Amino acid sequence: MESSTTWDGRIEAFLAWGGMRRDISCLAVSAAALVASMVADGNLAIDPAWAAIVLCGIPIMLEAAVALVTEHDIKADLLVSLALIASVAIGEYFAAGEVALIMQLGGLLEELTVARAQKGLSQLVETVPSQARVIVDGRELMVPAEKVSKGERVRVLPGETIPVDGSIVSGTTSIDQSVMTGESVPVDKGVGDAVLSGTLNQFGAIDIVAEGVGSDRAIEHMARLVASADAQKAPIVRMADRWATWIVIGALSAAALSWLATGEIIRAVTVLVVFCPYSLVLATPTAVMAGIGNASRHGCLVKEGDALERLAGTGCICFDKTGTLTFGKPEVVSVKVASSWQKRLSEEKLLELVASAESLSEHPLGRAIAKSAEGISAPEEFEMLPGRGIKARMAGHRLLAGNEELLAGEGVGLGEEAYALMGSSQASGQTVVLVALDGSWAGLVALADELRPDVAAGIRALEDEGMVPVLLTGDAEPAARSVATRLGIAEVVAGCLPEDKLGCIAGFEDKGRHVTMIGDGINDAPALRRASVGIAMGAAGSDIAVEAADIALVHDALSELPFLVALSRHMMRVIKENLTFSMVLNFVAVALAMAGVMGPVVGALVHNAGLVFVIVHSAFLLGWRGAGYKTEGFSSLADVPSAC
Repeated sequence: MESSTTWDGRIEAFLAWGGMRRDISCLAVSAAALVASMVADGNLAIDPAWAAIVLCGIPIMLEAAVALVTEHDIKADLLVSLALIASVAIGEYFAAGEVALIMQLGGLLEELTVARAQKGLSQLVETVPSQARVIVDGRELMVPAEKVSKGERVRVLPGETIPVDGSIVSGTTSIDQSVMTGESVPVDKGVGDAVLSGTLNQFGAIDIVAEGVGSDRAIEHMARLVASADAQKAPIVRMADRWATWIVIGALSAAALSWLATGEIIRAVTVLVVFCPYSLVLATPTAVMAGIGNASRHGCLVKEGDALERLAGTGCICFDKTGTLTFGKPEVVSVKVASSWQKRLSEEKLLELVASAESLSEHPLGRAIAKSAEGISAPEEFEMLPGRGIKARMAGHRLLAGNEELLAGEGVGLGEEAYALMGSSQASGQTVVLVALDGSWAGLVALADELRPDVAAGIRALEDEGMVPVLLTGDAEPAARSVATRLGIAEVVAGCLPEDKLGCIAGFEDKGRHVTMIGDGINDAPALRRASVGIAMGAAGSDIAVEAADIALVHDALSELPFLVALSRHMMRVIKENLTFSMVLNFVAVALAMAGVMGPVVGALVHNAGLVFVIVHSAFLLGWRGAGYKTEGFSSLADVPSAC
């Protein structure tokens, strides 16, 4: 049976689509009514333009009244309402209907460009299993996860997601904590170690004592972080709304002066009609829609209507590491053979032995090693020790591959050479697998999460666009510094939990550094939501990260980011040009209306010409490429110039 959250989402989507269809139907009927009004030319008892006035005009007037009374907010809708009322009062029904239709069309375009993504919160909590194995008097009882009480003993089998926060009291395992910390390598856990809900138990069965249950679980805390981050994000204020108060004051003053000076109320009404900011209202949404269309051709899915506007104003770009700058999968980067074995064993042979032994392993590090060598064969004997490594017999050798605890437990000592090689690899952010053959240390295999090939050039191009890169990662300091050094990123914050990333973003924003955040995991969702602009890796990223973000990179191509930034800034230039043209047109039209040269209907038609200019000018954004950018995107940024 489908969950209530699933049905709630479907009902919400149905209602949203129903509202959109209703708006489109009203616009279609209103447009037909205005055409009928023109054809009838006043020969009907009731002017068909009344349909447009009722269907499109009344909602505008109600919204303006509510905003004025409850919020004391003066918007462009107030001037439109005054123009509607005045036009109706003097019998200019066609002009009133035309004003209402055009303004509602602008509102519909705004709706089409704005899409708030709220599914992430419910998906986040749904990552935790709904049932938990509680141990009572030695028996396993399946109970709802939210009903588990503090102090109860919960058993988690290999491959299961941990349902509550707690501490291990029995068993050893490796935990995939990437959902919470973003770490690419599982963390070995044993008795006394803490585990978090939502993380994955990969190998051994473990018993934990529940400590964080119900709404106190870490994954629930993560959901609250996403919600609070969304609430704290400062909404963008439209330029038309910022100017609305002065437009209304100017329009009323001009209308009053016209009436007082000439005694002709029709001139005052004409001033109100021509002062209505048709093209001013459409200046932003038409450009935004064209910008979104262009971005989609470059594999950038813009989900929030004002995301490109906000992106143009950011100067700091924060990167998650694992899965964003890197592929999120460990690979073998080096093999070191102990000096005592170098006459008998080459690096290639050592890797072949370890890869063959790891061919039966389920551990991500073991699978990565097994894939790194060719011609491997199955081990003669194999035993996996969760949290430590493996034992195997290969080609007559007794082989151990794992951590220092495994070798110590088998009586294998490590000397200065081993610790020196381990330290060198770990300082570079690499994960080390120690290898022993026949009871003595034989060398090590070092693994690391490899960088995406287009990252370094992409970051240089972003810096050329004036963006300052920052690395925010849950990885340890050595791994973070190693990656940052290779990419030329000066500012690094390592060891970040989700709330730490959220705090960093909030700190930057509070200091006036408008931030773009790029990530791929659930642990990035709060930061993606809090930043001025959140960008998620669409292919490699989690569904929750994609839902929390404003923009998704469909093909994970970080090389498209410089183009996206340049496009957003060019789009803002187009918007400002649209607004400037609209304001100039308004003032010229007002002057003509005050002089009696232009009537209400002609005034509305003049504004239609302004609308055509705004729409055509914005449409050029669809094909904008920028200097040096290719229409279908680019795989390398080496040839991208410093300015678009």
